[in-house]
Amino acid sequence: MNHTAYLLLGSNLGDRVATLHRALVALAEQAGKIVAVSSVYETAAWGFEAQPAFLNQAVQFSTALSPEALLGACQQVEQEAGREREELWGPRTLDVDILLYDEVVLDQPRLVLPHPRLPNRRFALVPLADLAPNVMHPTLNQSVQQLLANCPDTLPVEPWLGDL
Repeated sequence: MNHTAYLLLGSNLGDRVATLHRALVALAEQAGKIVAVSSVYETAAWGFEAQPAFLNQAVQFSTALSPEALLGACQQVEQEAGREREELWGPRTLDVDILLYDEVVLDQPRLVLPHPRLPNRRFALVPLADLAPNVMHPTLNQSVQQLLANCPDTLPVEPWLGDL
């Protein structure tokens, strides 16, 4: 059985565009079929703001993987991109977050679904709204578009105008 998962890709070190592209290819090989991708957005760093801006992109996947197996695939792709987990919210070559997975609600030490900080992050909600504005958050009973309208985060999220 296939499941619908929404992922957020982010990069703020190295060739950010190439990193996002390679991540899409690797995720398609390891995790399932890409159904849709959002525009790319340049976003201010969140949490630890004294670092380069990110490029972020949301991706809709059709996957046969369980949430835990999908997390493993995402972390493998991050590692292949040179991700080092040195500081919370620090700079990174690649970050892949599972935002939503069907209507699954999960609270485990390694994985919480839906992503617990999704309602508070414009950098995730703006690209996700490109793909799924009417998808409902399974615990808040609000659409992605409603979450974006109510998001307290005011950091800038701008369409990327560079070369893709």
